[in-house]
Amino acid sequence: MTKSVPRRRGVAAPNRLPIIQHYYNTLLEMHGPQRWWPGRSRFEVIIGAILVQNTAWTNVEVAIRNLRQEKLLTPAALHAIDPEKLYGLIRSSGYFRQKAKTLKAFTEFLCEKHAGSLTKMFQTPTVRLREQLLAVHGIGPETADSILLYAGGRPVFVVDRYARRILGRHDLADQASSYDELRRLFEASLPKDAQIYNEFHALIVHTGKQFCRKSAPACDDCALGKFLPAASPLATRHAKLANS
Repeated sequence: MTKSVPRRRGVAAPNRLPIIQHYYNTLLEMHGPQRWWPGRSRFEVIIGAILVQNTAWTNVEVAIRNLRQEKLLTPAALHAIDPEKLYGLIRSSGYFRQKAKTLKAFTEFLCEKHAGSLTKMFQTPTVRLREQLLAVHGIGPETADSILLYAGGRPVFVVDRYARRILGRHDLADQASSYDELRRLFEASLPKDAQIYNEFHALIVHTGKQFCRKSAPACDDCALGKFLPAASPLATRHAKLANS
């Protein structure tokens, strides 16, 4: 009798890692390229990565439009703006006081560490630059990795709540998994390619919003439904619907 491998808390065991590649290929085949991240410049992408924390992208679009109209989408201009004026311009993104402080902190960091130049900033090795970004007030792992991937083209995977939810429901991770554990899971499972990371993150967000919802998940319509573990209640429901 073959011994079953007990489920380990945290990330999936190494022999389960290749399934992540199947998830990516399946989603890409079903939904096609997502062509992320919206932004007219690298600096605008960074501003969007900061403002999108805890809000919908539609709210960020309003804030970025306001900043563009005021000609503030450059490091020097944003660094010099009065905080009170900045509050009003980004109010639509929510938590506008905290986000204004983060925007100011980032431009100060850019000016002090990299002479105000994104080109110089992105010449910094990825590991070191990630450490620098995480030291900026208000920038956490997801935002730092979004900046590295989408503005810098670095092969760093972005983990968000949708990725955590999908992995959890598919028995590939659980609530004990840290952000960096999940990031390493994706990076160990895929070629080290920024374009693949870009597309996969975008596909995960699309899947999380449209199918793997927090409540009322649509597993029967989801391309990843076939990968649900057999013991999962969602898999049982999915199988019943598929056979009905």
